Amino acid sequence: MEIIHLILGKANPQRMNGVNKVVHQLAEKQAAFGEKVVVWGITENLEINFEARNFETRLFQKRKFPFFFSKELKEAIINTKGNAIFHLHGGWIPVYYTLAKLFFKHDIKFVFTPHGAYNTIAMKKNSLLKKVYFYFFEKKILQRAYNIHCIGKSEVHGLKRIFNTKKIILLPYGFENNPVIELKKVAEDNIIFGFIGRLDIYTKGLDTLIKAFKKFHVKEPSSVLWILGDSKEKQELQHIISKNSLDNSVILYGSKFGQDKDELLQRMDVFVHPSRNEGLPLSVIEAASYGKPCIVTDATNIGSEVVKYNSGRTIYCQSSEKLEKAMSEMFMIYSKKEEFIAMQRNAINMVRENYNWNKLLLKFNTDLYQI
Repeated sequence: MEIIHLILGKANPQRMNGVNKVVHQLAEKQAAFGEKVVVWGITENLEINFEARNFETRLFQKRKFPFFFSKELKEAIINTKGNAIFHLHGGWIPVYYTLAKLFFKHDIKFVFTPHGAYNTIAMKKNSLLKKVYFYFFEKKILQRAYNIHCIGKSEVHGLKRIFNTKKIILLPYGFENNPVIELKKVAEDNIIFGFIGRLDIYTKGLDTLIKAFKKFHVKEPSSVLWILGDSKEKQELQHIISKNSLDNSVILYGSKFGQDKDELLQRMDVFVHPSRNEGLPLSVIEAASYGKPCIVTDATNIGSEVVKYNSGRTIYCQSSEKLEKAMSEMFMIYSKKEEFIAMQRNAINMVRENYNWNKLLLKFNTDLYQI
């Protein structure tokens, strides 16, 4: 049985789009595991502008009307009947409604991963419009899906509030990283806090992060905060930084990929991700894999693991006071060489034990795809 991942985009890991990054690694690991896997991307640009990969990628032209798809895609789907299971990625995508109708008509099995689209906080954004759209379109996708894949407990909770079903499969993604990790052995005064991700100020809690860092920076003036990422909100975020007189202490690096990103991540001391809404943030898992203790909110769906492994701090509400307290606690640990090294090792172990691809891929086959 062939597994076909269907996404908007090209599954290019060198982009800020988290869904594309996750799908790339999932397909890559499935192919290495011996699965017959392919990624189909619906995209405006059909250019092959990504690096070589161990799985096939087919690109289909995106139509101007969001509910339409190309004739080539329709024919390709029908030709797979009985030989493939489709895996759709991402919520609130109009073309998926039309595709779900096609799958249903031809009795083609598909599973669906909304990637955090139905979390409670996500549902509050444009809530009235989403309620109408859900009733007429999105709900039909969920009804026709063979299984619905949630990657965090908050997503399960949010989904059950709007669509209570027994088709939900809770299963995280895996993560594999084999960097040369240098654990910090000598604490320095200028602790570096870091964030990597899309600059969505509200969703990612960057407003809270700046407020908390300002309070911490008063106590520790040599501390710095590095923010890697980009969006249309970058200028607004820079305004917030300047308004708080932090221009010399908070650095906006913009988007960084590959070796450039890895080098900056290695130099960070503590990773901070105070998001209000997530599915499962790959950036946190990646940072932990580098031995970076993490400060996260419970909304990231990784907070319980951070507590269990003592690999950082978890806060349970969106609060600059609580975030600043967590930063101060991490600075105290940072100043104690052996204690900080132990926490770095805990972060690495957390990723290795909870996000092991070899274990999780078996569950994808037996639980999600049921093949």
